[in-house]
Amino acid sequence: MANLERSKQRRGLVAINGAITFIVILLIIQIWLLSATLETFLAGHTGAAVPAAIFSGFVFLGCLALSMRRESIKSHANLDKPEIKSDCRNGLR
Repeated sequence: MANLERSKQRRGLVAINGAITFIVILLIIQIWLLSATLETFLAGHTGAAVPAAIFSGFVFLGCLALSMRRESIKSHANLDKPEIKSDCRNGLR
């Protein structure tokens, strides 16, 4: 039974790591979008600012949704227990 619990914890950690990685990628895209839009706007092409702001809003909502999903996975995999936190630090041996 303990093996089944560890497997569930491990899957939860893998899902959380994947979500965090995807959030980081989305944030890098959002920073790139901000710099490209600002450069375009300062060059006098004001038409690109509104679509870029809308797309940036969608990226923000995606990051927010992933963050909320990460918390859901964390609670579902019982990763909030103190003994599990110590296992996570020890590499789930």
